[in-house]
Amino acid sequence: MKTFSATPKDIKKEWVEIDASGVVLGRLASYVAKVLRGKHKASFTPNMDCGDHVIITNADKVKLTGRKRGKKVYYYHTGFPGGIKEQTAEFILSGAHPQRLVAKAVERMLPKDSPLARKQQSNLHVYAGAEHPHTAQQPRKVDFAAMNEKNAR
Repeated sequence: MKTFSATPKDIKKEWVEIDASGVVLGRLASYVAKVLRGKHKASFTPNMDCGDHVIITNADKVKLTGRKRGKKVYYYHTGFPGGIKEQTAEFILSGAHPQRLVAKAVERMLPKDSPLARKQQSNLHVYAGAEHPHTAQQPRKVDFAAMNEKNAR
């Protein structure tokens, strides 16, 4: 029996919507990374983008366990000498773009910088509020909080 290797004509992409209100960030990010890569499908092929599109709503209401909200620090560099900056998770969540925290958590669970990784990351759509512009795609709603009692706080 030959090993199945998916080709672009074999890949069927779906749209999945997840409500992140009251959900633990790390558990959500690992589940979303699995769906973006396509590892939840029997036809998973590592060198093809066979994952689904994921819409995450209410990203500003995501929960962090323990004292991570105030103690977890995100670093970035401005590109200038001595230009390293830091922000806490609480500062990002209370700022103008709280969806960046969820997007960064998912990005760090995907394969590192490559053309395939960038393609898979472009299938992630994160929104701070409950509204999103992808209703025409008729996304399938996934109740992530009900999958496991540890997913919600």
